[in-house]
Amino acid sequence: MSSKPKTVLSEKLERVTSSQAFTWSPLPAKRKLAFTEKNQTQPSQNSGNKEPYYPNCDSEIWLRSCKQEVTEPLQGETKGKIPTWLNGTLLRNGPGTLQAGENEFQHIFDGSALLHRFGINNGNVTYQCRFLQSEIYKKTCNANRLIITEFGTKAVTDPCQSIFQRISTMFSLNASASDNSLVSIYPFGDQVYAYGEMPFIHKIDLQSLETLDRVDLHDQINIVIHTSHPHIMENSSVYNLGLSLHASGPYHSVVCFPKTLEDSDQSMFDNAKIVASIPARWPLHPSYMHTFGITDKYFVIVEQPLSLSIPATLALKVQNEPLSGAFRWYGNEYTQVNVVSRKTGEIVRTFQAETFFFLHIINQYEDSGHVVIDVCAYRDPSMLDCMYVETLKNMQSNPDYAKMFRGRPIRFVLPLNPQSQQIAGESNLITLRNTQALAIYLPNGNIHVKAEKLCNLGCETPRIYYERYSGRKYRYFYAISSDVDAENPGAIIKVDTKEKTCRTWQQENCFPGEPIFVPSPQAKTEDDGLILSIILRGHGETNHVGLLIIDARTFEEIGRTEFQTDSPVPRCLHGWFFPRS
Repeated sequence: MSSKPKTVLSEKLERVTSSQAFTWSPLPAKRKLAFTEKNQTQPSQNSGNKEPYYPNCDSEIWLRSCKQEVTEPLQGETKGKIPTWLNGTLLRNGPGTLQAGENEFQHIFDGSALLHRFGINNGNVTYQCRFLQSEIYKKTCNANRLIITEFGTKAVTDPCQSIFQRISTMFSLNASASDNSLVSIYPFGDQVYAYGEMPFIHKIDLQSLETLDRVDLHDQINIVIHTSHPHIMENSSVYNLGLSLHASGPYHSVVCFPKTLEDSDQSMFDNAKIVASIPARWPLHPSYMHTFGITDKYFVIVEQPLSLSIPATLALKVQNEPLSGAFRWYGNEYTQVNVVSRKTGEIVRTFQAETFFFLHIINQYEDSGHVVIDVCAYRDPSMLDCMYVETLKNMQSNPDYAKMFRGRPIRFVLPLNPQSQQIAGESNLITLRNTQALAIYLPNGNIHVKAEKLCNLGCETPRIYYERYSGRKYRYFYAISSDVDAENPGAIIKVDTKEKTCRTWQQENCFPGEPIFVPSPQAKTEDDGLILSIILRGHGETNHVGLLIIDARTFEEIGRTEFQTDSPVPRCLHGWFFPRS
């Protein structure tokens, strides 16, 4: 056991001082990725190693299955202070169980969605959790087995269904796709919806967590998948990025769900429309996208070299094999960044960047003729392999695991009006100060951009003061650590993008979730507010969950409320804070 204090507050002093732009370190030798190799080969493991490689990290928090819902608000024990002005509901979403009868899901992204609720009222906090009542969840419970092949899990074949019946379901999105909305939570006006990446979203009761309705967006608009991170605008309109299929091939399409009048009989979904659409750069292999960017004038669509093979997808459907087998990683291809006009829906300019994989864009904004975009980036998509159940179980004997999960927050600066007389490769086209990012002309006339590193810590599930700074110039973001080999891998991180410094909050055997910023009443500065985070404990403390509250400016803990439950509490992914009206 470490002799250090259980709670540590530290400010990283390291800064990015190199005059060169960020470059990825070399890949570990002899490492194969399930998402890059046809044969899914597990990373090398040392079965003879008796000591765990990552003693401070407990992967078991991802492997828990909730056995009993908490339908009535549970009271907890509060330490410190819960500010009385903080009133509302924190909702969280994520995989809630890996079990389906005697079967087990094989990837974390397949677990049945579980909703968590922290009700905050005048200094008192309660906790609830309920399973999302998706169609696939209800059918799975009734059948007591895996009935639909998911992202990384093969379903148990129904002996009564012929191959021709399986082929026929390929042409019905409702029949062949899972509606397990296990990723995120977002508001549509005064309504709350759970999101996944298939075009089914579920309306949730903010108080009881009951599933009230399901919306099939494919019926409303021509999209077959979408990101699980739409953008909520100041006027309450919602934008999201989806994949549309046309006779000429797949298109990346931005969909607008306009805010409707209170006395209107139509919903935001009835008036949905595609406002921008660009063809995928590889017609049979559209890029996988989990997030996209939006500024006052532009959409930012990043086409990474991880693609979804359409021919392979069709073949896997017939073979009843997991969708993950249709992903293709083209590590020798560049990443293409598309800046699209919100006014015309047309591409304004494209940029070529070094190959990288990403899930989350931190923020993006316009600045003096440039678009700045910050991304949580990885050298390749092996972090998706890290989320297989078997890989998580074997993490402590896998010397490559930390390297597979090694990502960093980076910044690209995209010059929209570069000087045309510049010679290829000789001058930086970026005129902004306080950045080490580069943009240079290539001999073929394209612009190559290189990123700068914002901090030297792995960051995931990033959040900002979203309501005021989304799509605008900002300074701070908050995230959780993704460095499993760190001294304390359960850290919450605050990054100052101006000074290139960071602070961390951490506690021994405490594993926080995505940090959500809530501004103080009449907030005067960007970090004037609170950080809310769900916290779990590892190393056998499975039936424990808490709400952590941190001062966003000082990054010191203000208070927490902790709960003991009758069932294990698994780790969740994303959430949203809904202030009390």
